[in-house]
Amino acid sequence: MPVLRWIRRNLVVIAGLLTLAYMILPNIVVMVFSFNKPKGRFNYAWQHFSLDAWKDPCGVADMCGSLSLSLQIATWATIGATVLGTMISFALVRYRFRARGAINSLIFLPMAMPEVVMAASLLTLFLNMGARLGFWTILIAHIMFCLSFVVTAVKARVMSMDPRLEEAARDLYAGPVQTFLRVTLPIAAPGIAAGALLAFALSFDDFIITNFNAGSTVTFPMFVWGSAQRGTPVQINVIGTAMFVIAVLVVVAGQLIANRRKNSAR
Repeated sequence: MPVLRWIRRNLVVIAGLLTLAYMILPNIVVMVFSFNKPKGRFNYAWQHFSLDAWKDPCGVADMCGSLSLSLQIATWATIGATVLGTMISFALVRYRFRARGAINSLIFLPMAMPEVVMAASLLTLFLNMGARLGFWTILIAHIMFCLSFVVTAVKARVMSMDPRLEEAARDLYAGPVQTFLRVTLPIAAPGIAAGALLAFALSFDDFIITNFNAGSTVTFPMFVWGSAQRGTPVQINVIGTAMFVIAVLVVVAGQLIANRRKNSAR
């Protein structure tokens, strides 16, 4: 039958679209319930449409403070993990040294290790050092956690780079700094950007490692978890919707810029 033949030809596309819809469905639910006005403390049942939460997104005490703290930690963790991860990636790909193979293997441990194990290990380290739990312990923990993901993303990009391009730049009398800034860095930029975006998302969203090493500091994921025990304000859905829309816009903008560069290069 024509319908069955069409399904067979487009089976992969159909499966991909269904998977994408399944992944986006929770975000759609969060978005819809950001316009809800619930009766009671829990925003789990639709009552009627309202814009009250959007008009006052910081109407819940301490919510925007925890959000600001999470954004600060995620920003600094992204910068730290991206800088260190980029240097580690270039070192692992471009240089030969002792224990290189062991480091290549160990760099994947934080990705494979359960978060609760890493969180408990970092807490033990901080307590033995006599460190005060708070902003700085969270930041250090997030950098260590995100580092492996950045190295993986950047390393894949560096391995695919053609070394002849840098050799051509040196043949044209470009110095090491000029070669790096004008040839190496632009080629590696997509991998670095991917690692940075991944690090930001992981840091902003993390709860387990943060909860172990936060002390009395409350980040946005911890605030959401605490709110779920006594009531979920609609403003949480507003913040979640805003973050989702911003993420989509960033991805779309990046894709448009990449397409423009490809068209201009032709």
